[in-house]
Amino acid sequence: MPLKITFLGAGSAFTVGDDNFQSNVLLESNGDSLLIDAGADLRLSLFALNRSYHDIHNIYITHLHSDHIGGLEWLALATYFDDTYPGKPTLYAEEKLMQALWHSLAGGLSTLAYQQASLNTYFNVQAIGKEHAFTWQKIQFKLIQAIHVYSNYHLLPCYGLLFSYGTSRIFYSADTQYNPYLIQQLNKEVDLFFHDCETQEIKSGVHAHYSELRQLPTEIKRKMWLYHYNNVQALPDAKADGFLGFVTRGQSFNFK
Repeated sequence: MPLKITFLGAGSAFTVGDDNFQSNVLLESNGDSLLIDAGADLRLSLFALNRSYHDIHNIYITHLHSDHIGGLEWLALATYFDDTYPGKPTLYAEEKLMQALWHSLAGGLSTLAYQQASLNTYFNVQAIGKEHAFTWQKIQFKLIQAIHVYSNYHLLPCYGLLFSYGTSRIFYSADTQYNPYLIQQLNKEVDLFFHDCETQEIKSGVHAHYSELRQLPTEIKRKMWLYHYNNVQALPDAKADGFLGFVTRGQSFNFK
């Protein structure tokens, strides 16, 4: 069965207007779906593509910022209180992320009159352990740790994905600082990169910036799509600089 990857949005956490939403991605194969991240824009980005929570059966969470988990409260309540939704969505996340996730969601989801709610109330919880991998639709996804942000000198967990479908080997970076060594190592086995790319003038230091990624060798850039970019008046000409381009909202990629 074919695999279809659709970007519900391709923007940064603070995206407004410009016909874009936060960077959440929907994978579909064999009548099933896997959502990579569920940000605060989720209900709107689904609606814009004539989709709804009924189209979401599995979710993978890369890390705990709101543009990646801010839509989970809506998704949990919408599916829980809709008798026509079959069962519960399956939720995948690295085990330490999963342990911390309820602290972010409890305020909104501790709302059931006659029971003490937990993640398991709303989701089929699948914490990813030391194997750092999970399988969906016979596709094995390997978690690749990203260097994104620190808290009190400790690196917070954030995991991109490395997976294969057919003859294609694909890397989805998740939010990450510029890490040329990792990119160069992955290039030995990857056919296609979807990479975090900041485009604002002032570098935040927690996302790979376009000016940094532009320094990569041509052989890597020609495999790389850029996403998670900022609201700017005009994006750089990524194709002229050797990239495949900037992903746009609603853009799909098909694999056989």
